[in-house]
Amino acid sequence: MNDDQKRKLWRDYWRGWYAARDAGTTAGYPPLPDVLRGLACGAKTRAGTPCKLTGIYSNGRCKLHGGLSTGPTTPEGRAKMADNGRKHKGKN
Repeated sequence: MNDDQKRKLWRDYWRGWYAARDAGTTAGYPPLPDVLRGLACGAKTRAGTPCKLTGIYSNGRCKLHGGLSTGPTTPEGRAKMADNGRKHKGKN
């Protein structure tokens, strides 16, 4: 099994775990498979080598390579962001 297949399995596992958590039934959910323990991030670094961090999130990437924020998604969050742009940033 190559790393791409392991990462897909990792994401599928966590997608199922979150669904079980939302349903309130994580007590019987199977533990993380042994083949996935110690899975490295694998994202390409600036030097061109794969990242070796093993503390990865449910998306399969580490804290350094998890991706950028997509910004606010709710109408309330978008309104708050718009208000921040209108506020005066000078001296009090």
